[in-house]
Amino acid sequence: MSPHRWDFISDNRADFGVKRICRVLGASRAGYYRHLATEQVRTERQAEEKRTVSEIRAIHAEHQGAYGAPRVHAELRARGRRINRKRVTRLMRINHIVGRHLRKKKRTTIADRAAPPTPDLVMRDFTADTLNTRWSGDITYIAVGATWLYLATVIDICSRKLVGWSIADHMRTSLVTDAIEIAVAARGGRVHGVVFHTDRARPVQRGRLRRGLPPARHPPQHGPGRLKL
Repeated sequence: MSPHRWDFISDNRADFGVKRICRVLGASRAGYYRHLATEQVRTERQAEEKRTVSEIRAIHAEHQGAYGAPRVHAELRARGRRINRKRVTRLMRINHIVGRHLRKKKRTTIADRAAPPTPDLVMRDFTADTLNTRWSGDITYIAVGATWLYLATVIDICSRKLVGWSIADHMRTSLVTDAIEIAVAARGGRVHGVVFHTDRARPVQRGRLRRGLPPARHPPQHGPGRLKL
């Protein structure tokens, strides 16, 4: 029996009755009612799948698109949904919901465990009453397409304002010295005695940082990540 005939019966049953239409069309009333039951099940299943896809999209978005079918399935089960993992995989595939691999974070600080301990010039006191007494430095990685850029910053601890920065596609010493040079210029060169505090670094990095500064501003004191200008 053509599906169009079942639809014709449904459209005209109110006017002519199912029995009469089926007799004219040579159709089985039992077959028509089986079709209705099957169609109702199909409609309910489609509505349920639509709700499930909405839940999957919500979970996918909550986790920045990082969840694939296994984790989405586990999250649905944790929320009390009884659903087969293969079904989750199928719904995600036909709706083009794909879990993406998050890029591994770059390490911007490499501590040297073999280096001898050196004094912390700020004594873990990250406050300052006047400008140009204590600066804080940091390096942040920035994902740009398939590569990374590195941002070195210098912040005056007193004002909490950025006084110097530098950005490059490497983490060589010049990345930091450029940021310091900009900070020094921004403060008119009046930086004698400023303590520059950063995360711990390797001794060779400290030496390169010292050599990278102009002779007039060679730091007389330095520790792992602590320089006094």
